[in-house]
Amino acid sequence: MTAGPFLRRLVRAILLPPAAAILFIEEWGWRPLAALLARLGRFLPFALLEALIRRAPPRLALVLFLVPAVLLFPIKLLALWLIDGGRAVLGVSVIVATKLIGTAVVGRLFVLLEPQLMQFAWFARTVGAWQALKERIRAALHRSAWWRAARDAARAAARGLGAIRTRLRRALR
Repeated sequence: MTAGPFLRRLVRAILLPPAAAILFIEEWGWRPLAALLARLGRFLPFALLEALIRRAPPRLALVLFLVPAVLLFPIKLLALWLIDGGRAVLGVSVIVATKLIGTAVVGRLFVLLEPQLMQFAWFARTVGAWQALKERIRAALHRSAWWRAARDAARAAARGLGAIRTRLRRALR
């Protein structure tokens, strides 16, 4: 076997798990958290704020999109300081809470500001490249043996739970 295919498989084996984690965070973090935050948009003060955000010109939209990262950075530094000071549980809790809030806010802002942000050619290229990369990663994940095994196990578990539910319903009649 030549070094090229071996190295390619090795790099794929090393990079696929973190890539899967990133996809997981986006699929199960970004979208649901942004949708949860969108529910706040039903209340008048938030609806008014969202209407203002939607009307932002492109340059202001870019600034608004970057604000959460800038505002949350000092909080993350505080969390690291807490960890360094022996308060690891509190520090990690702050990091997790900050990440959840930041993900929700950035996700919602992206939904609100996407038309303006996509007017920047570099931003549109970056989003397009990210989406293409995601699809390549998703395809590689779906081809991997461990993904197929996990999918098969999940299907088997779902069938088992369905059978248990059916038996419980019959027993309760």
